Amino acid sequence: MIDLTPAQRRAFRAQAHHIHPVVSVAGNGLTPAVLKEIDHALQAHELIKIRVYGEDRVQRDTIMATVCTELGAASVQHIGKTLVVWREKREEENSGSAAPTERPRKAPSKAKSAKALSSHRGMASLKSKAVKKPRWFPTPAKTPRSSER
Repeated sequence: MIDLTPAQRRAFRAQAHHIHPVVSVAGNGLTPAVLKEIDHALQAHELIKIRVYGEDRVQRDTIMATVCTELGAASVQHIGKTLVVWREKREEENSGSAAPTERPRKAPSKAKSAKALSSHRGMASLKSKAVKKPRWFPTPAKTPRSSER
């Protein structure tokens, strides 16, 4: 289990405020499959929220302690039925088979579209020839009334 300083814990709480729970622990409790999902989520995101469905606070405390000791994570916050856990990403040991392969990127094409060319070519000449339309239109001039004549 990793110990955090109060300043680190405060910073992680601020970051976790806007994220949604990634893993849920329901009626079956903390099973090995759920622990594996929490491990994958920590590897992907580092900082996660876990939603625990259960009314017993002591059970939620034990789930938090178990997750932190089993996975080598740090407890950031336990508020209500939500647990916030942090662990730094681990380096992948199986770089040969488990690592995803990157697709080769396409080389940028040299030919530009006609729209892109037309927007850049004659901009200076278009700007000088363009007539600006007013954003508002003035009201027509009033005609004199018969009493004013």
